[in-house]
Amino acid sequence: MDEQASAQTGRDDAPDAPDPAESERQAPQPGTGPTTSETETGSTGPAPGTAPAEPPRTPEDSDETPARDSDGDSADAGDTPERTTTEEAADDKARADSANQVHHNNVNQYFLGALDAPEMHFGIGAADSAHARRRAVGRLDAGEADAVLASYVEPDCFEEAVTALQRDGAVVLVGPSGTGKRAGAVALVATVAEGSDYVVLSPGRSLEELANGRVEFTKGVGYVLLDRMHEGTTATADFDWRRVRDTVREHGAHLVVTTVHEPQGRAPEAVRHVPWRAPDPAAVLRVRLTRARCAPETVERAVALLPEGCRTAEVVAAAERIGAGAEADVVWKEYGSNAAAPVREWFAAERTPQEWAEVTTLAFVTGAGFRDFETCQQRLERHVARAFAEPTEEEAAEAARRAADRRLALARNALVTVEERENGALTRTALVFAHQQYRAWVLRELWTMRSTVYWDGVRDWLTELLGDGRADLELQLSIAQGLALLTPSAFEEVVQNYLHPWASGVAGPAGQSTATLVLHCMCLDESLAAVALGVARDWARSYDPVVRSTATAAFSGQLGVRFPTDAVHTLLRLTGRGAGAAFALAGLVAVLAECRQDTGAVFRPLAYRLRAQRDLPAGRSKEGVLDAALTVLRARDARTGRPVCADVLVHSPAQTEKVGELWAGVLGNLPRRRRALDGLYATVAALPSACENPDPAAVRLGTAVGTALRPHEGPALRAGLEAAVRRAERTGPAPTHLIHLFLDAVLSTEE
Repeated sequence: MDEQASAQTGRDDAPDAPDPAESERQAPQPGTGPTTSETETGSTGPAPGTAPAEPPRTPEDSDETPARDSDGDSADAGDTPERTTTEEAADDKARADSANQVHHNNVNQYFLGALDAPEMHFGIGAADSAHARRRAVGRLDAGEADAVLASYVEPDCFEEAVTALQRDGAVVLVGPSGTGKRAGAVALVATVAEGSDYVVLSPGRSLEELANGRVEFTKGVGYVLLDRMHEGTTATADFDWRRVRDTVREHGAHLVVTTVHEPQGRAPEAVRHVPWRAPDPAAVLRVRLTRARCAPETVERAVALLPEGCRTAEVVAAAERIGAGAEADVVWKEYGSNAAAPVREWFAAERTPQEWAEVTTLAFVTGAGFRDFETCQQRLERHVARAFAEPTEEEAAEAARRAADRRLALARNALVTVEERENGALTRTALVFAHQQYRAWVLRELWTMRSTVYWDGVRDWLTELLGDGRADLELQLSIAQGLALLTPSAFEEVVQNYLHPWASGVAGPAGQSTATLVLHCMCLDESLAAVALGVARDWARSYDPVVRSTATAAFSGQLGVRFPTDAVHTLLRLTGRGAGAAFALAGLVAVLAECRQDTGAVFRPLAYRLRAQRDLPAGRSKEGVLDAALTVLRARDARTGRPVCADVLVHSPAQTEKVGELWAGVLGNLPRRRRALDGLYATVAALPSACENPDPAAVRLGTAVGTALRPHEGPALRAGLEAAVRRAERTGPAPTHLIHLFLDAVLSTEE
C-alpha cells in the first residue's frame, strides 16, 4: 500500500507499550482554557483546533433520563438508563483529558496563526504558510513534480544513480542535508520509471515493511522514501535490502531512498548506496533565474556575487527572491558565508559573560520587550555563572557597570536590533537579531565554543522559565524555534536534555507544550521533519502516560499535517489508553480541514476499524474505536464554533460516504445513541452557516448514513432527530426543512 492506501485500513504493526496499571500516575493538565467539554464515553471534548462541542446540558435534556416533549413522547427510546458511578468516574477522567487537550488546541492554533504573521522570525527551512500546511507523504502532485523537474540540474553523481536504479530497481542516496537529495530522488524516478505517478513514503517505513507487503508497490510507479530513519547496523542488512530490491522488482516499480546516515562498515551490496553530492550552485542559480525571465545581466551579477558555502536549498531560496525582483547583493547577505561572517567576527572577539548571555538569551527569547528580555537575561546569568572564571576586582567592577545599563550594552551589540511591532492600536518594541539568519549561526557558534557546564546552565534556565507557570505561548514558541535551530548541530543535546524531560512533565504543562512546538518547528525544515516524526513515535511507545499524552498532542497538530498516515496509525493505536488519543484525532481532523488537506486520512481508517468491530462483543478495543468516532464526529472548530463535520461535508464532499458510515456506526450503539443524535442534529443544523445552499450536502449525508445503517435502524433515527427538533424549537427556530431532507434521504435507501 502507498501512504494514502494504507490509511484506508489503519493497519500499524508498531509494538505497543504495556498497558499502565491503574495506579500509574496520570498526566498533568497543561493549561486551563475553556472549561465546557464533552466526555470520551459520550460526548467529545475539545481537541487541537476545536472548541467544546456543546454547552452544558440542562436537566431536561441530560443523559440521565430520557427527555420528553410536551406531548409526552420520549425524545429517544434508546436512551441509556441512569448512569452508574463507574460511568461517572469515566466521564470525570475524560473531562480531565479534555482539559489537557484544550490547552493543546490553543498551542496548535497559535502555531498556525504565527505562520501567517509577518513579524514572526522562524528562520527554519521554508517557513511559509503554504509549505507548512502540506503533507510530506502520499502521491506527489503533478504540479509539484513538474516544478522540481523543470529547473533540475543534475550533479556529477546522477548517472551513477540512474545506472543503479535501472539495474536493481532501487537505489539509496547518501549525503548531508541541503545537497538536493529530495529533488534528485524525484528526478531519478522520473528518468527511470515507466509512468508519471510518484509516491512519497513515510520516513518511518522500515526495511521489513518495505519487503513484506506493507507498501503495495504498483507497476510503473516511482516511489521515494525521503530521510529514512536510522535503524542501526545489523548483520542482516544486506539480506534485508535484497528482500526490498526483489519486492520492488517483482512489482515492476522503482524505489529511491535518501538518508543522511552513511553505512557503517561494509555497505550493502544488494542495493547501491550512492554518495550524493550537490549540483553546481552556479548552474542551479542560472537555470532558475533564466526560467524566472531575469535579464542576462541580472543573472550574471547574481552568479558573480554567489557566496561560498551555500547549500542547494539556500541557492533555490535566493533565486526565488532575486527572480521576484530583489537585489542580488542584498539577498546574498543572508546566505552562505556572507550570513555567517558577521556572527563569526563577533564571536572571534573577546567577550564578557554578560555579552555571552545577551546573545544566548536572544537566541531563545526573540521578540521580547526590554523589560522581559533583561529579566530573562539576568536569570540566565545566574545559571551560567559557574561556566566562567572568578572575575578579578577590575572585571567585577566593569561587569557591574555594564549590568547597571543593559540597554546601552544591547545597543552596542552589532548582532542585535530593535523592531517596532503593531500591538492593536499601539506599537511595542521587540528585540531581535539584525538579520534572522544570524540566529541559527549564533546557536552553532555557541554550541561549538561553550562548554557542557554552560549548556547545563542554559538547560536549567529554560526549564525554569517554562516551569514557573508564567511562560505564555509567544515565549514557548520562541524557545521552540531556538531548539529547532540548534538541532542540526546538537541533536542528542536537544532530545535528551530538553525534549524528553519536558515531554515527561519536568517543566510542567508549558514544557509539554514547548516540546510539541519544537517538533512543529522542525516540520518546517525538510531535513528535520523526519527527525521530528521519529521523536514523536518514540514518545508514543513510552511506558509513561505523560509522555504518551505529549505524543498525542504533537500528532494532533503540525506533525500530523505533515505525516497524516503515521499520526492516525499512532493515535488509533493509543485510543482507549487514557492518553487523549480520541481528542487528538478530532483535533487532527480540524487542523487538516483548516489546512485544506485530506481529512479522509482520519475518516477512512476510523471507518474501517469501526466496521471491523461493529458486530464484536463489547471490549476495550471496540469501546475505544466508538469513543474515537463519536469524538471526531462531534468536534467543533474553535474559530467558527461549527461542527468540523459540517465544514468537511461542504468543502470535501468526497468524504461524505465515510462520514456517513461513522455516524451510522455510533448511532447503532445504544449507550451512545442519544449523544450521537445530538451531534448529528448539530451537524445538519450548522450546514446553512457553512455554505449558501446546504440542501445538497444534507441529502448526500442522509444517503450515506442510510446506506450504512442496519435494517430497521432508520425509524429510530427519525424519532430521535424529530425529538431533537422539538427540543430546539422551544428556544427558537429549528432547521426543520434540512432535517426532513436528511431523513427523507436516509429512509429512501430502504426502498
